[in-house]
Amino acid sequence: MDKREWNSIVASFVNTSILQTAEWAQVKQLTGWQPDFYTYKTKNGEIKAASLILCREQRLSKFGPKIRILYLPHGPLLNWNDEKMAKNVLNELVDYARQRKATYIKIDPQIIPVGKEPSSIPQCSIISNETIGWMKTAGWQVSPQQIQFRNTFWLDLTPPENELLGAMKQKTRYNVRLAERKGISIHKGGLDDLNLLYKMYLETSNRDGFIIRPQDYYLYVWEVFIKAGMALPLIAMMGDEPVAALILFYFARKSYFLYGMSTNRHREKMPNYLLQWEAIRISKQLGCEIYDLWGAPDIFEESQKMWGVYRFKEGLGGEIIETIGAYDFPVDKFSYRIIQTLLPAAQRITRLIRKRQMQEEAGQM
Repeated sequence: MDKREWNSIVASFVNTSILQTAEWAQVKQLTGWQPDFYTYKTKNGEIKAASLILCREQRLSKFGPKIRILYLPHGPLLNWNDEKMAKNVLNELVDYARQRKATYIKIDPQIIPVGKEPSSIPQCSIISNETIGWMKTAGWQVSPQQIQFRNTFWLDLTPPENELLGAMKQKTRYNVRLAERKGISIHKGGLDDLNLLYKMYLETSNRDGFIIRPQDYYLYVWEVFIKAGMALPLIAMMGDEPVAALILFYFARKSYFLYGMSTNRHREKMPNYLLQWEAIRISKQLGCEIYDLWGAPDIFEESQKMWGVYRFKEGLGGEIIETIGAYDFPVDKFSYRIIQTLLPAAQRITRLIRKRQMQEEAGQM
């Protein structure tokens, strides 16, 4: 199956995601994941469910046994209102995991439990409490490791631009206009700008205290999606000086704010607000109906680490989307328990090593 055919299949589902595209499968191979493309068909050959399945083998310690993990990023895709269909697909995925001798399989579909439906965005997939109950009875369990953000913000792009601007918080609108008055301009970037974008991203991560991957990973991700016509860098300039940027991803009626970066220069001129407004305008021009602002806290309290991010995204007029989060099915229950015990320590060590590397990398730029 070629890229175009696969992307056409996954684009047909309401709860589709850019993480289900052939391009995402391509970039994840860079970090050791092997992709497979799953479809569930009726007797007459009609596709009723689909998902990119990523498979990876790894050791948590140098001499430990190999484990095999299956992961469906934002999958599987199907009509979750059809409980019979959901059960059939999940049972088939468990059989698939057993055939592949996986230790466990992880799913994290962008589906919303009954009672959490957004008021302004009808384009969402809902799961019933009965289906969630069946999943737990069948052996699926809430995962202790959430790879993607469980919650996010969606902005309904269907109203006119003036209404979108009017729906923003007053302070956000003020900052958009302030950036324009102070001389900030937004330029469309390209492949030649990727090294600059990574340099800004590294500066952002060291300043704000989050861990990022090595440069080669991001340059590859960005290049693949830009060449595919599914991503566009937007760069905020103060005169001839780049001061902030984001990369706008888009696929199947949705756009995504996956990566944002800024320098410490001219931050008082609020370039990030004007960047977001331009991303919204361009998303509408591309025919997108939803702008996914990608990430919100699990707990909505001021003490949470992401509270500042939450307030920024809330100001843009987005609505909180609370999904069911990630679920695991342990095929090998004994090995799964060991993994969940060892994995947090292994992740802490990996983060510490990468943090030192980032600091050294920043010092060399």
